[in-house]
Amino acid sequence: MTYDQIRRDEEIRTYIERADAALCALGYTEHNQAHVCRVAEEAGRILSCLGYPERDVELVKIAGYMHDIGNVVNRRDHCQSGAVMAFSLLRERGLDACDIADIMTAIGNHDEGAGTPVSAIAAALILADKSDVRRSRVRNTDPATFDIHDRVNYSVERSTLTVNEEKTVLTLSLSIDTGIGSVSDYFEIFLERMLLCRRAAECLGLRFRLVVNEQVLM
Repeated sequence: MTYDQIRRDEEIRTYIERADAALCALGYTEHNQAHVCRVAEEAGRILSCLGYPERDVELVKIAGYMHDIGNVVNRRDHCQSGAVMAFSLLRERGLDACDIADIMTAIGNHDEGAGTPVSAIAAALILADKSDVRRSRVRNTDPATFDIHDRVNYSVERSTLTVNEEKTVLTLSLSIDTGIGSVSDYFEIFLERMLLCRRAAECLGLRFRLVVNEQVLM
C-alpha cells in the first residue's frame, strides 16, 4: 500500500472531505486536499532530504495525508480519533502492523495540544503541518470580519521550509504583509506551534530557525 494508492482511495477521501466540511462550519481554515497533500509531500521531502529510508518517506506521506481525518468525529482530540480511524482503515487495506503503528503514532502526536515528536515520522509530520500557513487557506471572503486566525493566515504571502546543505538547520521562512497582520499577531496564536516545531527539528538532529520578513526570530 502506497501514498498514491491511499490518495486515490475514495473512502478515505470522503472522510477527509467531510472532516473539512465540519471545520468549515466551525470557521476553521481549509483542511481539505490542498492542505493534506501539501503536508504529505512536504513531510516526505524532509525525511528524504535527511536520508531516511524510502519506506519511512512513504509512511510519513500516508500519515500526512490522513493526519486530520479525525476532525470528522470532532475537532477536540482529533489526533487521537484520527489515529484510531487510521488503524481501522489501514488494517482493512492490509498494511503491516509495524507500518500502521508508525502512522498512528505520528497522527496521534501531530498537534500542539498533546503532541510530542516521539519519532522521525512524527517530527516530520509536525513540521510539515505547522508550516502550512498561507493566504489560500482562509475561507472568509470579507476582510472586515476576519478574526486573528484569518488575519494571520491571510497576511502570509509565502511560506517555505528548507534544510541547509550541511543538514544541521531547518528554516521556516515567512513573508508577511504587515499591513494585514503583524508579527506579534503571528506569535500570539502560533508560539506554541513554533516551540513544537523546534522540538520536532531537534528530534531530527536539526536546529529550528524561524525567519519572518528576513528577520531571524527563533
